[in-house]
Amino acid sequence: MEQLTGITQGTLYRNEDNGYSVISVRTGEGLVTVTGNMPQVMDGEQVDLAGEWTDHPQYGRQFRLSTLTIRQPQTLSAIEKYLGSGLIKGVGPSTARLIVAAFGKDTLEVLGSQPERLLEVPKIGRVRMKQIAEGFLAQQASRSTYLFLQRYGVSPALSAKIHKAYREQAEALIRDNPYRLVDDIQGVGFLTADRIALSLGISEDSPFRLQAGIKYALQEAAQASGHTCMVEEELVERASGLLSANKAEISRLLDGLTLRKHLFLDLVDAQRFVSLPGLRKAEMDIAARLLALRGASQQYLPGHIAGRIKAFEQSEGIRFSQTQRTAVHTAATQGLSVITGGPGTGKTTLINCLIQVLGSKSDIVLAAPTGRAAKRMSEACGREASTIHRLLQYGGEEGTFQVNQDNPLDCGCVIVDEVSMMDVYLTRSLLQALQPGTRLVLVGDADQLPSVGPGNVLRDILSDPAIPQVRLNEIFRQGQDSMIVVNAHRINQGQEPVMNGQGSDFFFETQPDAQQAADSIVQLCLRRLPNYLGVRDSRRHIQVLSPTRKGVCGVELLNTRLQAAFNPPSPRKAELQYGEVTLREGDKVMHIKNNYQLAWEVAGGGSGQGVFNGDIGFVTRVSEEDRTVTVCYDDEKTVHYEYGDLEELDLAYCLSVHKSQGSEFPAVVLPMVGGPRMLLTRNLLYTGVTRARRLVVLVGRQEVLRMMVDNNLERRRYSLLAHWLRRMQAGI
Repeated sequence: MEQLTGITQGTLYRNEDNGYSVISVRTGEGLVTVTGNMPQVMDGEQVDLAGEWTDHPQYGRQFRLSTLTIRQPQTLSAIEKYLGSGLIKGVGPSTARLIVAAFGKDTLEVLGSQPERLLEVPKIGRVRMKQIAEGFLAQQASRSTYLFLQRYGVSPALSAKIHKAYREQAEALIRDNPYRLVDDIQGVGFLTADRIALSLGISEDSPFRLQAGIKYALQEAAQASGHTCMVEEELVERASGLLSANKAEISRLLDGLTLRKHLFLDLVDAQRFVSLPGLRKAEMDIAARLLALRGASQQYLPGHIAGRIKAFEQSEGIRFSQTQRTAVHTAATQGLSVITGGPGTGKTTLINCLIQVLGSKSDIVLAAPTGRAAKRMSEACGREASTIHRLLQYGGEEGTFQVNQDNPLDCGCVIVDEVSMMDVYLTRSLLQALQPGTRLVLVGDADQLPSVGPGNVLRDILSDPAIPQVRLNEIFRQGQDSMIVVNAHRINQGQEPVMNGQGSDFFFETQPDAQQAADSIVQLCLRRLPNYLGVRDSRRHIQVLSPTRKGVCGVELLNTRLQAAFNPPSPRKAELQYGEVTLREGDKVMHIKNNYQLAWEVAGGGSGQGVFNGDIGFVTRVSEEDRTVTVCYDDEKTVHYEYGDLEELDLAYCLSVHKSQGSEFPAVVLPMVGGPRMLLTRNLLYTGVTRARRLVVLVGRQEVLRMMVDNNLERRRYSLLAHWLRRMQAGI
């Protein structure tokens, strides 16, 4: 790593949100352009820099900053320039000259420890003295916090958030107990706090560390595996391994956390489960609200339900099975109902029938968890469907909705599709927004992968026979012509799919190894399938899905290869490097983390906030100078990403099967080349296959396909919603 020392000459660009700056520094090598995240620096400050040299295609040689240390100005002219730079409110060049004339080289010490002496300076009274002193201390504290946290890899944006919370006490509070950051500051995880703590000399067996580590183990289980709770023995085992601590000591501290209600312990079927307070409360709230909806009496609708169903059949030229009629009748007469079934079983047709049976269209609301799922619902039902976030009018702070229990939805019925994707937080928010007596119809496929977020909502609800529910098992005529539908059900039943038939929409291309499979996938997407499907923009019509992130046919390497094939580098296309990913104009990308603050706008007017995990779009503009990226999403929302926000974007030529949930694509290509058994499961294959509308192509070895069909291993997802439903119904 290169080291430089110099004097700052000016700021060419600065992003106040994340601290990314471009500055000029006079060094022994001449005038150098320095780029990177840094605190605000003023002209004339002496700085020590560490980083590496880069060559920008437009701006030439630059120094990319890793760390920056600002030295206090030493000479009288440097002190005067620093004070008069505008950094401190109430001090301009003329006032700075007067202050330095009064105190000389002791100026900064006077401002820091004896600010009342400013009254000795002409034209400075008590009000202005206080303003200057507070501004100087605030500026020094902010810079001190940044420089202190920089040593531990904390970003400028996060440093600013920490300083805002702790102000001048930041360093003292963090030195006393770095683990408080995990509870106090959103965005700081245990690993960051632990790195700071161990560097400060806090011992590995500190109770602060062990208690924070226990809570982190639960949080990590929720984020990585979707658990809302953990078996006590497994939690102790995991925390002990994470912290290299004695199990007996972990158990003792866990007891203390539960006694103080920082964590909760519940006995379920002779097993002890430990929960974080927020997740436990969310599941309890969901259970109570579901039972209240179920218990609300529903008036029979005017006219005869059977007659309305028959009228719908006649208008559509179809004939329902008895199970389908039961599903519509249940949804029309119950306060809460669930309709579940695989592809081709008529779920969408039943939603359309239910809309006609219920009558007043203005009183029915359609919703889905993601933008793509809502768009599909709108197209299939011929009326507007919205994301749950938009329906509840996200209100500006993470997790806060303007439509809630104090301001509920004004409608008689809410129909939600793709419920398997809903985690406990989104489910609770939706239920909180429903008035007593509102009819709720939940529709989804229980055999798909569970939600990315914590919880097992759909399966837990279906496990309770007291909740009105209908499972659709029969494939109807509209599905029988599609081998995608037939094979999805075969896979779900543990049977190998039927492939490569004449005129089929389900194919297997044999390739002996992963490298040749990857080569074939690129050629299929670039040339062969666009011709077969008769499409021009194959990026929008063909989606590669992979069971794994790593490996030759994993998401990361396939994205790199497909990007090179579809959107190679060009002098006409600007691009920007962020970490290991290069984002180029024209790239297909996915937003990979819910961001409730990110602003969007639509052409012709309209704007709002909130971009969500799973949204897919295309890069329309890259500014190398401003280091920003503009993306237009499928719902025509345009989002401008600052450099610090690019961690929330990833290439989307290839997606993981998990990330594809709720989406549907004309054609899907899936590699079958092996990998960890825990990933290559039947329900993952089933989920991937059911993402396709017109064509499925599997590429690789048939023995891998057979292994996935046979592998009905499902990693148990711990949750307590079913438990709370049972207890509340029993009145316990």
